Amino acid sequence: MARRLVTSRSTKLLTETRDCICELRGGSTGKSMSYHDWKEVDMKHLLACMVLATLRVAALAADCPQQSKDANELIKTEQAWAKALDTHNTDAVACILAEGFQDADTSGQLHDRNAALARVPKRRPGQENLTELDPHVLGDYGYVRGLATLTDPQGKTVARVRFTDIFAYRDGRWVALAGQETLLAETK
Repeated sequence: MARRLVTSRSTKLLTETRDCICELRGGSTGKSMSYHDWKEVDMKHLLACMVLATLRVAALAADCPQQSKDANELIKTEQAWAKALDTHNTDAVACILAEGFQDADTSGQLHDRNAALARVPKRRPGQENLTELDPHVLGDYGYVRGLATLTDPQGKTVARVRFTDIFAYRDGRWVALAGQETLLAETK
């Protein structure tokens, strides 16, 4: 897991450096650079771009809130996640979902982190009310079981979902590794 985190940050750093160099050279960002292109980059520009890239990547990570390693923070993370989904805040959800995150939805479909983030802006209007939250902390890992009641904008209950989310404590905050959701039958 730590290796994947380092690889992800290294990839972001390299991408930021490449884009900076492309901008300095008058090219478009986001395209790959050939070996010949890299050879022509002078050391001053490379160093300046690497420093800027490092600051940008650090700033992105700093946008995610720091938390203590306790059960109350797990509850706050779940509540922040629900609020971010309600408000279609993809950046806030991105802070919560770990690289490698997977979710099994109510129909049994698996979604990775990218798919989960892509679905955030497409969510129907409504609100997710969390109850019966039961957090557990086991060293650097934790899980939360709870009940999400989904309501439409008029306040009518649309669905009740029992969930379990698994977290890891990394870089001073809780991040979700996996989630499992079960749709509950309607009660009369």
